[in-house]
Amino acid sequence: MEKIEFCPDGGEKVEFYVLEQTRLGGCDYILVTDSMDSEEEEGEALILKDISAPEDKEAIYEIVEDERELDAVAEIFSDMLEDIDLEK
Repeated sequence: MEKIEFCPDGGEKVEFYVLEQTRLGGCDYILVTDSMDSEEEEGEALILKDISAPEDKEAIYEIVEDERELDAVAEIFSDMLEDIDLEK
């Protein structure tokens, strides 16, 4: 499972595991979680949007906060995760 580091504005670096990724309306999105251990408490899950420019060497992500955008992308990720569960 791929890991990324996310550094919120002025905050400390946090590592997340990438669960899924998708492209919608020309933008790339990733679904991440801070915990891969299903035995522990539920980990926090976030949807991040790639806002980097083509010339940027590293991807720049921001947390999706717009309700309409969040609902649309969350529905896609939900369908993707259901498909994975059905394949098992």
